[in-house]
Order: sequence, then structure tokens, then C-alpha cells
Amino acid sequence: MKNILYLFLLISQVFFAQNGFEKGNAFYQKAQYKEAVQEYESVIKEDKQQSAELYFNLANSYYKLNKVAPSIYNYEKALVLKPNDAEILNNLKFAKKLTIDEIKEVPKVGFAKLIQNFTGIFTYNTWAVISVGIAFAFLLSFIGYYFSQLTVSKRIYFIGMFVLLVALLLSIASGISEKDHYDNDRPAIVFAEVSEVRSEPQKAGSAIFLLHEGAKVYVTETLGQWKKIELTDGTEGWIDSLTIKEVK
Repeated sequence: MKNILYLFLLISQVFFAQNGFEKGNAFYQKAQYKEAVQEYESVIKEDKQQSAELYFNLANSYYKLNKVAPSIYNYEKALVLKPNDAEILNNLKFAKKLTIDEIKEVPKVGFAKLIQNFTGIFTYNTWAVISVGIAFAFLLSFIGYYFSQLTVSKRIYFIGMFVLLVALLLSIASGISEKDHYDNDRPAIVFAEVSEVRSEPQKAGSAIFLLHEGAKVYVTETLGQWKKIELTDGTEGWIDSLTIKEVK
């Protein structure tokens, strides 16, 4: 009986989410962006299974309403679920043009940058799936090597096993690296119209600079109601946690 009830609730949630998502899309097509936002937000609030498409459509609706911070925030949420998506990145670029702050991005160079570019091609979950697939192919190659009677076939299977083993180790290492990057990377968006970044985690600390709505920061430390942040140009400071919203 409990299993039937659980299944019914699960089906109901999926139906509700799909129905709400489609309602939001219908409102968006009619240029009723406030209503679209309400539908998309209700899906996010009620449904635990969220998607990049949902956040992307929500961000588009906020963008149409000239809501800077919410649009950028939801584009960033979509990118977490669907990294390097061209359409999301393109729309995010347009949304950032609505921001006041011009924060330069210091490009990373060297071997670490090359590694990050490679591991960032897929999410850590995708790397895990790839690793399982390679491991299965390695097992098949081992079986082929073990039962093969011809010397040439044994050599081919052996070489294949060696290549697959290297690929397996590489994919596992990439997955671990990407998981570590995901856990330590804490982007956040400034939601306050104006927010002071201070030298210390207290109001008595001197104001270093101002950030405006829509600015992207990276949280590196939390102390009470204060968060230490770092900008893409390397600048650091402390900001009131109530003025920002973490993407993850």
C-alpha cells in the first residue's frame, strides 16, 4: 500500500511539474512574463527534479522583465546543470550587459588551465558514466584476450586493454578533479541594488568598494552573517550574506 501511495505521489509530482512548466511556456509565448515567472518558480518550489531548461526559461522571463539579478542567477543555475551550453552562455552575456559593474576577468594560464578546460568538458556525473563504459569495454577486451587462440588477436586485445586502462584512469581522474572543482567553486550573485564590500567581517570594517545588482562573486569563506568573496579580477573582501545569493 505504501509503495502504491509513493508511486502515486511521484506521478503526481511529475505531472504537476510538467504541467507548470508548460503553463509557464504558454505565458511566455504570450509575452505574459510575470505569469510565466510565477509558474516556473512554483515548479522549482514544489518539484525537486529541476532542469537546465526550466532555469533557462525562468531566466529569459526575468530578462524580459529587466530583472537583472534574478535573470543572471537563473542562467548560472542552468549552466550548473548544463555546462558550456552555447545558448545559455549567449543569453547570459546579454544579461550581463544590464549590470553596472565592469569586473575584469584575469585569465588563468598554464598547465592548470589546460587541465580545467579538459575536465570541464563534462560534469563529474558524466565522467562517472564514461568511466563505467570504459571499464565495461576493458572487461570485454580482457575476455577476448583470455579466450583468443590467435597470437595476432591476443596482441590486438592486449593493446586495446592497455589503451582502455589509460583512458579509464584518465576519466576517473577527470571526474575526481571536476567533483573537487564543483565542491570548491561557490559562485554567487549580488541581489541588493548596492552592496558594500568591507575589509573585515563587521559593519565597522572600512568599505573597500561597492557592488551592484547582478555582479558575480565567488564565496571563499563564511563567518556569521558575513561571507568572504573574491572577484574574477582577484579582489577580495567581506560582504553581508543577505545581499547575495549562492548559485549552488
